[in-house]
Amino acid sequence: MQTSAECYKKVSKDCFKFIKSQETPKDKFKNKEKMIRFFLVPISFWIANKASKKNLYFVGLAGGQGAGKTTITSIISIILRKYFKLNVFVISIDDFYKTRKERFLLSKKIHPLLMTRGVPGTHDIDIMLDFFKKIKSKKFKSLKLPKFNKAIDDRYKKKLWYSIKKRPDVIIFEGWCVGAKAEKNNTLKKAINSLEKTDDKKLIWRKFVNQQLKSKYKKLFNQLNCLLFLKANNFSLLQEWRLKQEKKLWLKNSKSSNNKIMSKKDVFNFMQTYQRVTQNMFKNAPKYSSIILNLNSNHQIKSVVYKKK
Repeated sequence: MQTSAECYKKVSKDCFKFIKSQETPKDKFKNKEKMIRFFLVPISFWIANKASKKNLYFVGLAGGQGAGKTTITSIISIILRKYFKLNVFVISIDDFYKTRKERFLLSKKIHPLLMTRGVPGTHDIDIMLDFFKKIKSKKFKSLKLPKFNKAIDDRYKKKLWYSIKKRPDVIIFEGWCVGAKAEKNNTLKKAINSLEKTDDKKLIWRKFVNQQLKSKYKKLFNQLNCLLFLKANNFSLLQEWRLKQEKKLWLKNSKSSNNKIMSKKDVFNFMQTYQRVTQNMFKNAPKYSSIILNLNSNHQIKSVVYKKK
């Protein structure tokens, strides 16, 4: 019989190795043993019990900017591969952002704010829907998927795209707005930050984003088998965590002359474009998520709530 203790013993070395690769001298992970043993191992058991070698299992994982989606997704995938011997493929909704050229055209056609990547409508939803369709096909052979470079705010060249040569048992699809649902139209009228007040006075941008969630994004997210939601205490914390993320990106790409890495002011302005959908998810995602991971102000998991068995 498989046990959590046995699983932890087998995967801890690989998990710690991954965590170390993500740390910087000034930003070390705390309570990593507790996070893996008491939270992420049990979640991995839950997913493994749902997954089947016969049918592909889609896991959605959502959380605000800088909430720790990449770290948690990576550790869960390590556990599923090493202990449960499942073929796992991880991809972020961020990798499906439209190119800079495509967003430029969208910003001219619909609204200038759509030049900024992030909100529903700035992803290539058709590629995502095609990916979901092809990967589930019994005739699946291989697939190439885009990869996005945030340092230059554009896609990598095709030769660097992801390649799937064998159909996975589990796909973890992570992203800040994965599983997001549209708001009621009457709640769009009141601006929630300075960006909406000054740059979206006619509500064109927020109505466009909301309509995307009502249509193609809804069709995409409805195909998920479960949703894990990382819930932070408030939006201000996410802004702080996103700034830390950007500093890490700067350290990684400081020698590049083509980088589009943001300053502190840029980050806070950038985050305003995410605020409406993020706050709506704070309020509503716990109602329909399968598992809720509650985060404390120190960026750690403080509790996990299982909503669907």
